[in-house]
Amino acid sequence: MATMPVDRSPDSTLAFLRSGYRFISERCDRHGSDIFATRLLLERTICLRGRPAAELFYDNERFVRAGALPMRAQRTLTGVGGVQGLDGAEHTNRKAMFMSLMTPSAVGRLGQLFEDEWRARIPVWESSGPVVLYREVARVLTRAVCAWAGVPLPESQVRRRTAQLHAMIEGAAAIGPGHWKGLLARRLGQRWVGDLIDRERIGTLPAPEGSALRVIAEHRDARGRLLPRRIAAVELLNVLRPTVAVDRYIVFAALALHDHPGWRERVRESAETTEAFVQEVRRYYPFFPVTAARVRRSFDWQGHHFPRGRRVLLDLYGTNHHRALWPSPEEFRPDRFAGWRGDPYSFVPQGGGEHLAGHRCAGEWVTIELMKRAVHLLTTAMAYEVPPQNLALDLGRMPALPPSGFLVTNVRRTA
Repeated sequence: MATMPVDRSPDSTLAFLRSGYRFISERCDRHGSDIFATRLLLERTICLRGRPAAELFYDNERFVRAGALPMRAQRTLTGVGGVQGLDGAEHTNRKAMFMSLMTPSAVGRLGQLFEDEWRARIPVWESSGPVVLYREVARVLTRAVCAWAGVPLPESQVRRRTAQLHAMIEGAAAIGPGHWKGLLARRLGQRWVGDLIDRERIGTLPAPEGSALRVIAEHRDARGRLLPRRIAAVELLNVLRPTVAVDRYIVFAALALHDHPGWRERVRESAETTEAFVQEVRRYYPFFPVTAARVRRSFDWQGHHFPRGRRVLLDLYGTNHHRALWPSPEEFRPDRFAGWRGDPYSFVPQGGGEHLAGHRCAGEWVTIELMKRAVHLLTTAMAYEVPPQNLALDLGRMPALPPSGFLVTNVRRTA
C-alpha cells in the first residue's frame, strides 16, 4: 500500500482561503504527487488533480455528491437540495430536467437574446463615461436569461436581481459580511422565484412552453410528484445564477483580447478560431477552483486507500493547468484547441465526466455560446479603449476577477 502524502498543518482551511485556486497544485508539486491528504473545515479530506484523478472522481459507483459540498456553499451558491448534491435515480431524473432545456435551438435562442440585449446597450455606453464591463455584462445576462427562462423582470428590478445573483456566487468563499450577504441574497432570491413557481402552477403566470420556469414548475420526480416549492425555486435559480456567472468568463475573454491583441483579427475571420479562443479562455482563466464528492464505499486506487464517507476534492483549475496534460500551461495559446475533439477528463473548467448521466455542468453549452457571442460583439460590433487600470488576477480570491471589473472608455458602435 502506497503512503499518501499528508499536509502537515492540523487544519488547512485558512491556507486554502489564502492560496485559492493554487492550493491543491502547490501542495501536489511540493509532495511530488497528484494526491495528498489534509484537513479542511476540520474534516479529513483527500485532494486530487489530473486526468486519472478526474476519471476516478466521476465514477458514480465510487463516489456520491450528497453531503460533499460544505453547507456554507449550499446555503449561498447552489441551494440546499439542488441537483448538484443528488445521486442515483434522483440525480438522473433531475439532471434530465435540466438537459431538456439545453437543446441546440434553446441554447441559440438564449444566445440571440443576449446579443440583442448587448447591442441595445451600446448606444447607452456610447453616451456615458467609463463603462465597467463586468457590471454591464452581468445586467445584460440577467435580462437575457430571465426572458429566456420565462421569468418576468421589470427594468426597475434588474440591478437588484443581478446583485442578488452575484452575492450568491461570491458568498460561498467569503468570510463575515460577504458570506452573510450571500445568505440573505439566497433567501430573497428563493422567495422571488418561489412566488413565480406558485403563480405558474395555479395559472396566474402562464410561462411559455419549454421555458425553464414552466419546465421546473411542472417537473415531476421519479415517483410522479411535483418538486416542493423550495426545491423548485432552488433549481430555477440554478438556471439563472450560473448563466449570470458567465460574466466572469466574458470579462476574461475581453482581458485576453486586450493582452493578446493579435487574436482580435483572427477571431473576426473564423468561427473555428473563435471556438478555440473561447476554449482556451475557459482553460487558462480561473472559474471554479474545485468540486467535491464523498466516497460511496471504501476502495483502493493506485495503492491509496479511500475510506467510506471521506470527502474528496478534485482540483479543476489545477487539472486545466497540469503540465502532463497541457504543454506550457501558463501560456495563453488558443491554437492548442485547433481540431480538438474533446476529453471529458483532462479539460474540466465546469466539471468533468458525462453531461446526462454524470455531474458535468448542464449549462456548459450555454457558457460556450454566450462567450462566442461576446467575443464576436467585442471584435465586430463595437470599438473601445482600455484605460490604465488594475487588471491583475489574484488567484487567492475566489471567485477571481480583475479588481477594476475591466473598464472601457470611448465606446463606439461599429456594426
